[in-house]
Amino acid sequence: MVVVQQLANELIEAERSKKPIAPFTERFPNITLSDAYQIQLHYVEQKKAAGARIVGKKIGATSKAIQSMFGVDQPDYGHLFDTMMYIDGDTVPLEELLQPRVECEIAFVLKKDLKGPNITALDVIEATDYIVPAIEIIDSRIEDWKIRFEDTVSDNGSSARVVMGTKPMKLDGLDLSSLGMNVFHNGKYLESATGAAVLGNPLYAIAWLANALSAYEVSLLAGEIVLTGAFTAALPVQEGDTFTAEFAHLGSVSASFSKGEKSQ
Repeated sequence: MVVVQQLANELIEAERSKKPIAPFTERFPNITLSDAYQIQLHYVEQKKAAGARIVGKKIGATSKAIQSMFGVDQPDYGHLFDTMMYIDGDTVPLEELLQPRVECEIAFVLKKDLKGPNITALDVIEATDYIVPAIEIIDSRIEDWKIRFEDTVSDNGSSARVVMGTKPMKLDGLDLSSLGMNVFHNGKYLESATGAAVLGNPLYAIAWLANALSAYEVSLLAGEIVLTGAFTAALPVQEGDTFTAEFAHLGSVSASFSKGEKSQ
């Protein structure tokens, strides 16, 4: 039997101690997706009790590159807290993380609530205030990233930090499916992708999330940030690294990594 509260406690302790834990799917082979989301919600409640405030949601495993990397075939989601948030150009301290990786994507900021089921891409457009480039730093409290789908769902979608661009852009006239992105690592070109990598269009990813959340009577709320998922595979991070994502029409966002205090 999966002990939901106990496993949520293990994730909190792994995050605190910086000592990753064995995969839940190895220890509890019968764990279900429902169990995993219950573990995530217990984790979230503990974070809130400690003073963290929910500021949005993240969608994961929306691209074929990420699905292949982690052996999954559907998206997942997690919660974003105010304690995770950075802005373009900030330095992210590595000592707060266990085994971070970088994902480059688009962040939506909503002006209206979105409550499924039956949310469409048009509903998402109407509910969106603006979008910005973003770098999500994912991390796993599960050792060596030996995760199956239920592990990452339990672990709040492997979420850790978010670096937000600072130049809002309205959706008017933008075709997000063909929107191009180039990724640079320490100033050197690394790879490219378009928004079509994200379930065909990042709008579809948000519609998927709003409809998935409706099963739990949860809505996406006005003012919340929604990360739509990586355009490319997750990239490993080392001390001294700087990653930059340059998007057509949207501009760029950069994040650097070092030992030390948060730089604002």
